[in-house]
Amino acid sequence: MKSSFQFRVILSIAVLLVLAGGAQAELMVGDKAPKLQTGQWIQGEPVTGFDSNHIYVVEFWATWCGPCVGSIPHLNQMWEKFKDKGVIVIGQDAWESDDGVAPFVKKMGTNMTYRVALDDKSHDKDGFMASNWWPRSTTEHHGIPTAFIINRNGIIAWIGHPLTLDEHEEILTAIVSGNYDMAKAVPEYKVKREQDIKFISLQQKLYSACDSKDWNAAENAFNEIPRLFPTNELERIQADFADAHVEFLLGQKKYGEAYQLAESVSTAKSNRAGWQESLAWVIASSDEPKPEFLDLAEKICNRSLQLTDGKDVSTFHTLARVQFMLGKKAAAIATEEKAISLSENKWKKETYSKTLSSYQEDKLPDPTR
Repeated sequence: MKSSFQFRVILSIAVLLVLAGGAQAELMVGDKAPKLQTGQWIQGEPVTGFDSNHIYVVEFWATWCGPCVGSIPHLNQMWEKFKDKGVIVIGQDAWESDDGVAPFVKKMGTNMTYRVALDDKSHDKDGFMASNWWPRSTTEHHGIPTAFIINRNGIIAWIGHPLTLDEHEEILTAIVSGNYDMAKAVPEYKVKREQDIKFISLQQKLYSACDSKDWNAAENAFNEIPRLFPTNELERIQADFADAHVEFLLGQKKYGEAYQLAESVSTAKSNRAGWQESLAWVIASSDEPKPEFLDLAEKICNRSLQLTDGKDVSTFHTLARVQFMLGKKAAAIATEEKAISLSENKWKKETYSKTLSSYQEDKLPDPTR
């Protein structure tokens, strides 16, 4: 069984995957892109290498990754805007069983129309793309979802979260037009990576404190943000930790502050499914949440499902728990059955089936995602 800390590290915006083996240097902006060597192409015309006629967006993702699923429609919208300008988007699946990817892509329908490829595991159990593209240094890690933009010279021009790219369309526009300032982008990216190291360290400290229910330690960790990050980054960083902030406020029984924060963040991030589900889960997994909190969690879950066209498995699982806690047993059972039917992940199916049995027995199970 996965702990909540392990899960949040996977599914937060800075999903952390520590890869085994090798001392290969971390890929940076300004580096030559590694070889493109995928496995089976699930969707779209295969791409065998980078050429000078196109700009490539290679995005690493997985079906089990909530933020990945939430970012797919946004990446697809960007692809629709730029596909006639020489931009090719490749959704590179990584770190999972391959058999669930094709059904997932089919279910996404018009929300995922760009190319999608499995990894090449013929000579590497982790996959060629995962092993040769991913940074494997001991101190710094990218996470998923992450997009790499390759310019017409085969150089990595940008690395980041696809939602960030969606918010800053001018970056891709400049790369496509040939007006992107690489000399400026390289040092800026290195500064950003230093901030990411701080972010990762703080994330581990904060979520670990929440998992051990050391609420004062969690608050102290959260209060380190102004010291670690520049003023112009504070609002974004604090928003990134909103789920943990709500959690330790609930743990400290500061219910008014917790409710206000959850409601305001959900509204502010109303177009981000991953944010919505994560906030709802914090409420649903807290100790004896008040009815008004559960009502808010139900609202947040429904917002997440709207954003994902009713395809996000984790949100259905969270919503079922909220419904059960609100006394809506029949609805909870039906919703959990929906989560099971949509899930392509074996571990999730097993976990959700156990949860369903508990609901059918009129028992609230321990919170497990």
